Amino acid sequence: MLLTAPIPLRRESLRPRRSPMRFAGCAPANHAAPHSHLRRAVQPRHGRVRHSVARLLLALVALAALALPATAEVTATDVTGREVTLDAPAHRIVLGEGRHLAVLGILHEDPVALVAGWRQDKGLDPATRAAYAEAFPAVEQIAPVGAGNRQLSVESTIALDPDLVLLSLVDFTDPNMTRPLQQLEAAGIPVAFVDFFTHPLENTVTSLRLIGTLTGSEARAEEFITFYDDHLATIRDRLAKAAPEAPRVFVQVHAAPGACCATVGRGVFDAFIEAAGGHNIGREAVPGVMGNVGLENLLAADPDVFLATGGTHMAPRGGLVLGAGVDEATATESFDALLSDPGLAGLRAVAEGRATGFWHLFNDNPFHVALIEHLAKRFHPDLFADLDPEATMAEFERRFSPVPLHGTWWVAQ
Repeated sequence: MLLTAPIPLRRESLRPRRSPMRFAGCAPANHAAPHSHLRRAVQPRHGRVRHSVARLLLALVALAALALPATAEVTATDVTGREVTLDAPAHRIVLGEGRHLAVLGILHEDPVALVAGWRQDKGLDPATRAAYAEAFPAVEQIAPVGAGNRQLSVESTIALDPDLVLLSLVDFTDPNMTRPLQQLEAAGIPVAFVDFFTHPLENTVTSLRLIGTLTGSEARAEEFITFYDDHLATIRDRLAKAAPEAPRVFVQVHAAPGACCATVGRGVFDAFIEAAGGHNIGREAVPGVMGNVGLENLLAADPDVFLATGGTHMAPRGGLVLGAGVDEATATESFDALLSDPGLAGLRAVAEGRATGFWHLFNDNPFHVALIEHLAKRFHPDLFADLDPEATMAEFERRFSPVPLHGTWWVAQ
């Protein structure tokens, strides 16, 4: 006899499943074969287990995602007003100025680890390069991407697969860089422009913030900016309050006897002179950033203060030798030789003991703040008697340089 009574449903068995087969003469469904009730009871439990395992796996995936480092985009505006966006903080940088490794050193304990390539023009001075090589041997593995007068090998740069190319404001305005910049853009390589040279007081803070943001070191950048701004504010505020008369200043760059006189117009050292309370008379003589003034014109201009820049690169020419790795005796000897030149010896500023020499490479590094302090003391000794530029350099080395800074940075009569 075929049983036609309905089969009662179980709430835990809502998933579709194959119904048990029934034949005439067999027991009713509610009297199934032995252990069939176990099968029906266990199946829903398997479903709950699988659901719990899935939830556990999802939770583990979520925790793993939280443990991964963030790779959010970073965006900053460079000194030309261009917005630069990276997928993540840069770690394979190509430097357009090799000496800007020291700028990265302000913000990172191991700046060499961030640099894949550099243009060898405008590189580190020999003593600073040696200090970095001793502290970071990998500096010798940084790939060259060009040399000479601002030459950049686009092919070499692209081959390094950089995530950022840092160039200077000079590159932005150089017509010879138009094509290389177009090629980098076409290759999808981000380019940012910084400036510690052309307009240093206007662009140093902007450049540092840009590098800090694009390399994930914003806090360190702000720490240095506070140090930098505080030192400049002391000079600026006192000058504004006292309003002393600005001495008329002439600066000879790359100074050597018998080679008078390369000088600067607006920008570069002009900005340091003005910030220290002086007036650069080169502004009236040189229409651009740099130019030349004849000795006769210099003598006729009769500056109140004579400045000269030098470095180890001037030693072969018998010029003024200053900077990293230079001892005081060498610096003084070269300065005395410069001032003994018959032409410069005729300057009233030299005759009256108002001549100063300083390291030329202050012109492309944020530690120029110490030079401005030194010049302020020279221009207005009573107003700035308490300034200690040597202590400022020492603090800079202690807090913001990954390598020792030893040398003679300035010399005066």
